[in-house]
Amino acid sequence: MKKNILIAAMLCLLFTSCKKYLDEQPQGSVSGETLNTPENVDKMLIAAYSALGNDAWITPYSDMWSLGSIRSGDAYKGGDGPGDVGDFHAYETFALNRVDLGATDNMWFRLYIGVGRANDALGRINAISEAEYPNKVSRQAEARFLRAHFYFLLKMLYKRIPYIDETIDKPGYDTVSNRSFSSDQLWSKIAADFRFAADNLPATQTDKGRINKYAAKAYLAKTLLYQAYTQDDNNNVTGIDKPKLEEVNTLTGEVIAGPYSLYTDYANNFLSQFDNGSESVFAIQYSLDDGTPFGRVDNGHSLNYPMNKEYGCCGFHVPSYNLINSFVTTGQGIPDFDGFNNNEIGKNGDYKTKSFDPRLDHTAAIPGHPYKYKPDFIYQTTWSRAPQIYGPMLSLKEAVLYDDPAFKRFPPFMSSAKNWMVIRLADVILMKAEALIELGREQEALPLINSIRTRAGNSTAKLKMTDGTATSNYKIDTYKPGVNCTWTNDYARQALRYERRLEFAMEGYRFFDLVRWGIAAEYLNTYFAKEKSRVTHLNDALFKKNRDEYLPIPLNQINFSKGLYKQNSGW
Repeated sequence: MKKNILIAAMLCLLFTSCKKYLDEQPQGSVSGETLNTPENVDKMLIAAYSALGNDAWITPYSDMWSLGSIRSGDAYKGGDGPGDVGDFHAYETFALNRVDLGATDNMWFRLYIGVGRANDALGRINAISEAEYPNKVSRQAEARFLRAHFYFLLKMLYKRIPYIDETIDKPGYDTVSNRSFSSDQLWSKIAADFRFAADNLPATQTDKGRINKYAAKAYLAKTLLYQAYTQDDNNNVTGIDKPKLEEVNTLTGEVIAGPYSLYTDYANNFLSQFDNGSESVFAIQYSLDDGTPFGRVDNGHSLNYPMNKEYGCCGFHVPSYNLINSFVTTGQGIPDFDGFNNNEIGKNGDYKTKSFDPRLDHTAAIPGHPYKYKPDFIYQTTWSRAPQIYGPMLSLKEAVLYDDPAFKRFPPFMSSAKNWMVIRLADVILMKAEALIELGREQEALPLINSIRTRAGNSTAKLKMTDGTATSNYKIDTYKPGVNCTWTNDYARQALRYERRLEFAMEGYRFFDLVRWGIAAEYLNTYFAKEKSRVTHLNDALFKKNRDEYLPIPLNQINFSKGLYKQNSGW
């Protein structure tokens, strides 16, 4: 959370309280050329930064929970039933998804606004000489990073997208096909922007919210990791590009050796007082008391609070029973890869008989357990919106306590100015481990994965009841070849993928991991087969292979292009 920062976005257009200003006759206008001064170009770049957090409840792209969690088997939509924000129900079930969903079109629109702001800033920066604007190259790098971020999200969601840069005039946008570049070429375009940023940004920035060299290297590594899993036109993973994995290994190693460290307590990643701390590599900055009427709060998570009197809305983003089961550990303190889902922990509410990974109580709000580390503030089933449909739990990481300085009400919704980390050091560490495993160097990946598990095991200090006893029965250990596991390449891959699930549960990227690995159809249809016996809202759910790996190109956008855009496979 940052206070008193300059935000150059036209925020008042989002609120009806601005109507009195919109009704007045304009007294003048600013020409585009007038903006081409170093001072004004800096403001245009800040406007591009502001697009990072301009998502809303219907289009949450800060962490993609509606598209990355509820489509992954980690979460149910939540809310007041399937008809409450029905587009999200269509996403969760897949079979009900359509090419004309408003949320799909709105997401495309908002992400391209981000691209447009970055392109506008970049075009203006390019037009000023370095002598007049000494920060020119670093500001170019920031703008290209921001553009690449929005294109990365678009690419994950829609696969084949029109690529528009600062050299294309707005009247020509509708002449750019979404098939001008192959899928692999699009990844390369995104990677080129991140590479430029990595080569031209400083290692540290005075303004904490500004992107630095390490953030660019981390995001370049992430892009190359996605690109390394080659796909055919039908979304099948057909191979893996080992030279790209070698670069991922190098880049992540440089970030890990940089000015970052894992928080000693996993909880710190999700508490506002630790914003911009040692684990934060790239975070979206939110704010209160910043000179705007309502502050700049995290609207993308505004549906995800409980229904009790301290909050009041809206009960979305509910951990699945499958996810709760995944935190069960064996007697040796490691995951039960094959048998975890034979349990019914969320149904029976018994968190003492079996043992659990502590990340369970950092991730899920569970009846009878303290809410957000406050021992005398106990989460109740009545706090959930529709427990008879989605069960009694709720997501926890994105929330703050009602008395947190970052908390903000904007009735009927609420959220906070707590930052949201897009990339944290744990992600970089596990990206490196994944690259090493796929390169056949699983022994080098072992200490990386174990460092994440060690931190998880040390993160129980805040997980206490009022009498000081542990909230759940915690038991977690590292992988110890020859003692509790056999560390083959196949086992290491399974451990890595499971670790990513536990570490980033409910953070919005699980579905995209499944697609990257080429296992989405098998994994999700297996999930549905069991989960339908636990919840009825999934009765229609079915993942269609070679279609549902990506959203359809929105029908509105195909119509806008007069048929120039071609639909994705299977749609």
